[in-house]
Amino acid sequence: MRFSENADRMDVRYVAALARIELGDEEAALLEGQLNDILAFVGELKELDLGGEGSLADEILARDVDGGTGPMAWREDVPEDGLPTEEARALAPALRHGQFVVPKIIE
Repeated sequence: MRFSENADRMDVRYVAALARIELGDEEAALLEGQLNDILAFVGELKELDLGGEGSLADEILARDVDGGTGPMAWREDVPEDGLPTEEARALAPALRHGQFVVPKIIE
């Protein structure tokens, strides 16, 4: 099984472009094989019969929503104080006119 039933190979160059990573031909070929192997293994795991009606995640979520204390337990949405402005500015890698400088992402 490949990463998708509708595709015959992993498009490593497309994924690398999304992540803004430059790949050489040898790197792309190596990563394509590795990613396809990983995704094929995930496909095999999805086909396993675990003997239950739902997944473990479904069981955890159901338990927590019903009043449990697990990682998905509901809590009150209480506002908390944020970082003071001067402390946040001190952590910024770049400032201009007192504002954060970030890379342009939309061309």
